[in-house]
Amino acid sequence: MTASGFASIPVVDLSGIDDPARRGALADELCTVCHDVGFAVIDRHGVEPEVIDDVFELMDRFFALDDEAKALIDKRRSPQFRGWEAVGSEFTNNRVDVREQIDVWSEWPVAESTAGNAPSRLLGPNQWMPDDVLSDHRSVTTRWMRELGDLADRILELLATGLGLDRSYFAELFGAQPMSLTKMIHYPPTPDGGAGVNAHHDTGFLTLLAPGVTAGLQVIDPSGNWIDVPSIPGTLVMNLGEMLQAMTGNYFVATPHRVLAATDRMSAAYFHGPSLDTELSPMPMAPRFLDAVAASERHRTAGFMASAEQTATGTGDMASATHTSTYGEQLWNYFSRSYPDNMARHHADLRP
Repeated sequence: MTASGFASIPVVDLSGIDDPARRGALADELCTVCHDVGFAVIDRHGVEPEVIDDVFELMDRFFALDDEAKALIDKRRSPQFRGWEAVGSEFTNNRVDVREQIDVWSEWPVAESTAGNAPSRLLGPNQWMPDDVLSDHRSVTTRWMRELGDLADRILELLATGLGLDRSYFAELFGAQPMSLTKMIHYPPTPDGGAGVNAHHDTGFLTLLAPGVTAGLQVIDPSGNWIDVPSIPGTLVMNLGEMLQAMTGNYFVATPHRVLAATDRMSAAYFHGPSLDTELSPMPMAPRFLDAVAASERHRTAGFMASAEQTATGTGDMASATHTSTYGEQLWNYFSRSYPDNMARHHADLRP
């Protein structure tokens, strides 16, 4: 670490996660990283290599298809914003992202009634490629989400321990219908002045990323410098979302990041999230954590992604002083910002 914050992304070895003699120190280390940086490279994480290899092999096959075949799962047909989108379909902070991707969410039955509860419209089915066009799409993706979800749960147990809470705190908080997301992403070379994905915070609790072999992910430090996140074979990248920032009173931070790809790049991201009705209420935290926030201007003033309405009135990209009250509202704001056309197509009755 430096006086200005950090000059590189720390590597955290998770091999002691099940060792009672090492677990406490590991929990403290991870909490310190989440406070100081909000990003880490996770080594010896326990996810079998073939789980990750199979996802990249699936992406190789899918993104090699022509657009007509990919459009069999066109996201524009999904009221729940699931499926494939072409390059230029998503906007981050009102700027187009230069990437194509497949989005797969946790599957739950469509809500019987969504009256007065717009986020409940996000419950529903994924779109899966036919086996004769892309074999094993569903099985490979489902295994990836299960394995990464299990790892995310174990990391949250560590964070709870490091914050002085019962290790089951987050498991009890997540509710009956957790909503997590997988993005399988292809970045073509980023044009001058653009970004594969523009600077942003993640929405949910915890993100785990298999970054692939091609560099491009960057994190901004407190002084405004962009720091490259290394792609180290066998590791995953972990970062925090705005829910944990909000619930820890800014003790943990959702650090801005972006992707600039010099050559074609693929990555697979897993975003771990709770039930839509999970409230962003303050966690019971010891005074020393709150004192650390009070003593740090960076943490005291850490903002949140602005809603579409806030952006329209001039609020900066990640400068909102407010956050939503539930995870579902967080997601609804994200879709409203990022997919205005799809929102208008499927949910026009909710637009002002």
